Amino acid sequence: MAHQFFFNPFILDNLPAPSVGFDVVQDISEPRLRMYVTSRGVKTFFVRKRVHGKDKRIIIGNYPDTDIETARGAVSEILSAAMEKPKIHRKSITLKKFLDLYLEKRVKRNSFSRDKLERAIKRHFVTLLDKNISDISLEDVQVVISNIKGPAIAGRLQEFLQSVFKYAVDTGYLKQNPIKGLPKIPQSRRIRPINKSVLHRLIRAINKEQDLNLRAAFLMLIYGFAPKSKVFSMQWRDLDFNLYMWGDRPLSDMAVVLLQDLPQDGRWVFPGRGRGHLTDPRTAWQKIVKIAGTPNLTMDDVNKFLTRQLVWSSDKEDLRANMNAVLDESLE
Repeated sequence: MAHQFFFNPFILDNLPAPSVGFDVVQDISEPRLRMYVTSRGVKTFFVRKRVHGKDKRIIIGNYPDTDIETARGAVSEILSAAMEKPKIHRKSITLKKFLDLYLEKRVKRNSFSRDKLERAIKRHFVTLLDKNISDISLEDVQVVISNIKGPAIAGRLQEFLQSVFKYAVDTGYLKQNPIKGLPKIPQSRRIRPINKSVLHRLIRAINKEQDLNLRAAFLMLIYGFAPKSKVFSMQWRDLDFNLYMWGDRPLSDMAVVLLQDLPQDGRWVFPGRGRGHLTDPRTAWQKIVKIAGTPNLTMDDVNKFLTRQLVWSSDKEDLRANMNAVLDESLE
């Protein structure tokens, strides 16, 4: 352990040199400041810091050429500089190739979400993909963002690009983020037009639907606690009515009763045109919500209204009980 005392010229001038090797002394006023004293009487200020997992000793200067106050003042600046990641200058790379790298290293999403992001990239960033990432300017990005319809999508993709460029700086492909400081796109949060009263009117309107397949599908949006994409693509092979399970998730009592009454004569629970499943019956939905008196209500609104009330649990029986409790409370 280094010998500690308050560094002042009188003490440092009279420090004895060790007979062999070197000694280390430490300043009490600035504990990060230390000094080597060699057997030849050379006195050297230095700081010690563990940087990125390695112990580093950084020389400030020899005493008395570097005075005590200068050495103390240099400590913070030197340590901050030591913590900075070294800039690696790499070869040019197109945005398309860098996005492949970014998606592999930084994006942790399920396959559905990842595919959705990749489709958005191909659709909205087409004019940037073949450009070298170092050649992309603020103006280029502003043009792309301004052409995206809808502030919500534009805002998310702008934030995505911010993250991409920041990673490019960290990995040495860029010296600086070209869109750093670009103002965020103002968002107007949509108010979902649904409550218990609306839900009651919606179910009454759904029950008037003449098409059995559509009627069951729309009711399953309420009873299934799942987004429309998962509900409409349900397969009979994933349902276990003995255990009240849909794949790895439980089914509410109302969902079980609804599904058991349907004809099980194909692959899909809710078949669509041809051999596929139901996809996006928006025309029928618009007719139903108009009857319910809420023409702006979306299928997504229904799912989010119910799932936000649901208390999630890793125990399947507890989760099933919670589903039933939410439906009982919402439909009473």
